[in-house]
Amino acid sequence: MSRFHSLTVTGIHRTIRDAVVLTLEAEDPAAFAFVPGQYLTFRKTLAGTELRRNYSICAGSDEGLLQVGIKRVEGGAFSSFANTDLKVGDRLEAMPPQGRFTPQIDPDSTRNFLGFAGGSGITPILSILKTVLTRAPGATFTLVYANRAVNTIMFREELEDLKNRYMGRLRVVHMLESGQDMELFTGRIDAAKCVALFRHWIDISAIDTALICGPEPMMLAIADSLRTHGLSDDRILFELFTESQKGRLARAAIAERATDQAATQVEITVEGVTRHFAMPKDQSVLEAALNNGLDAPFACKAGVCSTCKARVLEGDCEMLSNHALEDDEVARGMVLTCQCYPLSDRIVVEYDTH
Repeated sequence: MSRFHSLTVTGIHRTIRDAVVLTLEAEDPAAFAFVPGQYLTFRKTLAGTELRRNYSICAGSDEGLLQVGIKRVEGGAFSSFANTDLKVGDRLEAMPPQGRFTPQIDPDSTRNFLGFAGGSGITPILSILKTVLTRAPGATFTLVYANRAVNTIMFREELEDLKNRYMGRLRVVHMLESGQDMELFTGRIDAAKCVALFRHWIDISAIDTALICGPEPMMLAIADSLRTHGLSDDRILFELFTESQKGRLARAAIAERATDQAATQVEITVEGVTRHFAMPKDQSVLEAALNNGLDAPFACKAGVCSTCKARVLEGDCEMLSNHALEDDEVARGMVLTCQCYPLSDRIVVEYDTH
């Protein structure tokens, strides 16, 4: 089960006014070997509250660096701390790399990759992009990167350098809400914009793998358009940073439904420690485990990562949102416990599954 390790901040680079790239050094480098597209889960106590936040690795696999990009979010405690208070030499706690937003990269491949990024969604795609370009000399990469304006483009200079270094293999299309000369590259990425891009700029029939990372509405619109234009689901990879609207609505419905229902008797095991207790049906299994003194692993609490996964051995549960488990894992009884709510009067859950 993943646990936290100490990382030393060895470099802080500001890519735009409200975003930094942290270079980190691990006490145990082997534990932080990563594949492109993965993220780190950081833990920090601020104002007496423990925060856990996920930030994607932005370095390529062959750069010999461990770096994450952190964009400041309005009201975001950890992102504000990282952008204003963090200094070189400070230590941070983080779990080893996690995540499955990683395409197959074959050194002999001539595959064509297409990436869509919105705002800070560029971070994992940048890691993938750099690794593809260095490890697969015959592959190409087209990046469509959406931002509000030029001054909000993270890694703009680095992307220009990469485009010059890999001429003919890397194309970068900047989509801005205003300030562009061409109407095609102006505005938000929606279904209509995808149709125009695929008609005039991107030949979807030549694309082997598409990667999407950004706000949920943008991701859904792009994915639907890719499918409409012939790209199958197994060639489309997503990375979602925040909880989906569907999950929030489902949680509200569960709370209303559970008002008059009896509590569920629960047996939960974490690293050999088993607890028995009663939990309300409008509480997630993860919340119940934490509230009853179990050191259950978690990170995003939004069904986006798979840190809190466990297996339901007995009883019925409802999983509100799942952006992390594969279909075969769900078929084997695996759940994301942050999104898992009991339906039966008794459930048995075990975290000690690998």
